[in-house]
Amino acid sequence: MIQHTQGINQYVDSALLSRVVAEGMLEKKGIDIVIMDLRKVKNAVTDFFVICSGNSDTQVEALMNSVEEQVFKRLGEWPWHKEGTSHREWILLDYVNVVAHIFKKERREFYGLEELWGDAETIHVATSLLPATL
Repeated sequence: MIQHTQGINQYVDSALLSRVVAEGMLEKKGIDIVIMDLRKVKNAVTDFFVICSGNSDTQVEALMNSVEEQVFKRLGEWPWHKEGTSHREWILLDYVNVVAHIFKKERREFYGLEELWGDAETIHVATSLLPATL
């Protein structure tokens, strides 16, 4: 039996979820998509960060919608929590074990999440390629 907590399936593999999030970002041409594996980082709040940038408010919103649609279509999950949808400069989609960060390019540079979590194993996702496994 699969248990759900606030709409989040506790048994969805976080590595698979991070791939599906990245695929949603690829679909709307997210810029510089990065999957950060935080599973071996001490005191990490989640298993994975998936980060990308968009060039405009419109693209940031399209990236968010694409991620939500792909995750729901493939895994039947909606984000447990989201932030930043009104300003569209940094949108956070929290799937508990995976957190998607969708930035406007200049905001991403300012906050520097990749540097803050520099101990994480990082995979740079090519334009249309995702690694077979994480």
